[in-house]
Amino acid sequence: MDYFLQQLINGVTLGAIYGLVAIGYTMVYGIIGMINFAHGEIYMIGAFIAVISFLALGMLGITWVPLAVVMVLLLTMLFTAVYGWTVERLAYRPLRGSFRLAPLISAIGMSIFLQNYVQLVQGARVKPLPPVMSDVIVLLERGDGFRVSVSELQLLILALTVVLMIAFTRLIARTPLGRAQRACEQDMKMASLLGIDVDRTISLTFVMGAALAGVAGVMVTMYYGVIDFYIGFLAGIKAFTAAVLGGIGSLPGAMLGGLLIGLIEAFWSAYFSVEYKDVAVFGILVLVLIFRPTGLLGRPELEKV
Repeated sequence: MDYFLQQLINGVTLGAIYGLVAIGYTMVYGIIGMINFAHGEIYMIGAFIAVISFLALGMLGITWVPLAVVMVLLLTMLFTAVYGWTVERLAYRPLRGSFRLAPLISAIGMSIFLQNYVQLVQGARVKPLPPVMSDVIVLLERGDGFRVSVSELQLLILALTVVLMIAFTRLIARTPLGRAQRACEQDMKMASLLGIDVDRTISLTFVMGAALAGVAGVMVTMYYGVIDFYIGFLAGIKAFTAAVLGGIGSLPGAMLGGLLIGLIEAFWSAYFSVEYKDVAVFGILVLVLIFRPTGLLGRPELEKV
């Protein structure tokens, strides 16, 4: 039971990171019906910006951890938001009126470009980051020395995820931008006729999704302490899987899917062969799509006539 509890804590932490990335996928799909396959690379860029920012702040003498973490989060969100806006402007907007496959191919091309761009600029070697928050809180301790613990970083990840989830849900439900996003989701042409700036709304959606991916990049960098230019591909695929599993187009569904994938990975790695944890994740996705094609919290898509 103690081991189960520890893996539960680890799985929820990992799932929170996947959920933050998955929200970006589901927000973009909810408005324009397209999958931004460059989103995983935005997350990877956020991780590299985090490493550079922590090193720069250390050189400037800013070593108080709370201040450093807040500054790194803000810097990373700013830079990844710019990258998100650029991806929308270059890879999506010129092809919005084209056939549906064109933006998908463009996004995949942008993903490959960003991957190689980071490799050329930062090098192919892994980038380490010394532990920033290493304190742990022991919850249980067995006689054989096994401890059930939660780190301060895990608590930060969970708290930040909850706060961002509530903030974005309220933003979409209660603000003019959120109403514009929901209007574009229902009928983009009618929203434009009613005076909504569709281009601005879509750009801001990409910006918000990219900022969330940047937060996830900071958290995963602090959590694992090592990154490389390839981490965005697998994390992006898993976050996309989380969005589909929870019901793509649903923010709570994206977070639920991320938590489920994190828990599946943690428990499979603990009780079965760790080499097959990805097989387990995608296998469960296949089963969900067979028996509930819209995902756990998704709604059937109504075709407009």
